Amino acid sequence: LKNSLAQTAGTGVEKPRTPNQIVGDYLERMMPSISSVLPKHVTADRMSRIALNVIRSNPKLLECDVNSLMGAVLESAKLGLEPGIKGQSYLLPFKNNKTNRMEAQFIVGYRGLIDLVRRSGQVSTLEARTVYENDEFEYEYGLNDKLVHKPTMDEKGLPVAYYAIAKMKDGGYSFLVMSHKEAEKYRDKYAKAKNFGPWKDEFDSMARKSVLRQLIKYLPTSV
Repeated sequence: LKNSLAQTAGTGVEKPRTPNQIVGDYLERMMPSISSVLPKHVTADRMSRIALNVIRSNPKLLECDVNSLMGAVLESAKLGLEPGIKGQSYLLPFKNNKTNRMEAQFIVGYRGLIDLVRRSGQVSTLEARTVYENDEFEYEYGLNDKLVHKPTMDEKGLPVAYYAIAKMKDGGYSFLVMSHKEAEKYRDKYAKAKNFGPWKDEFDSMARKSVLRQLIKYLPTSV
């Protein structure tokens, strides 16, 4: 954005546009594209306004290649997931070492994954939880799967595991467990931004999202 061309003023003198203005202009031009892909429960105006607020609140996003930034916004619009503090999705800046420039990446959040599965209409309950070292926790896989989690009422201790569980409307259920070390390995393998952003600031939330993402592979989701 910093390298974008200056805007010519009425006086004939070139007046540099700020990154905020450039992003605002691009989003305004993208409104028809955003409207064409949005699910019915979100309006283009709302999505554009939320995306602009998220971008303006993160200076690193304003340094990103504008095409990658608008692409990330469009991906968020396609899924009808609002970026930002609700945790449905995130717009994250990262350095592309091949091009030596900053680019934006769209990432589905924990709440966004739950929303997508619930839209399928076949899942009645979907949740992910954190297990702490002082909790009573037992599980096993096999012909008679079993999961028991009794959270302590005293000092919780450190997080030791995460699990996701889904109950289907037909009475079936499925669950998946991931240890804290497995969550760290998952982050190291798949996260482009593990030293800043959600993985650094909200590790437990991202770990729950990761185990939920793995479980969702076996569940019906919204188109």
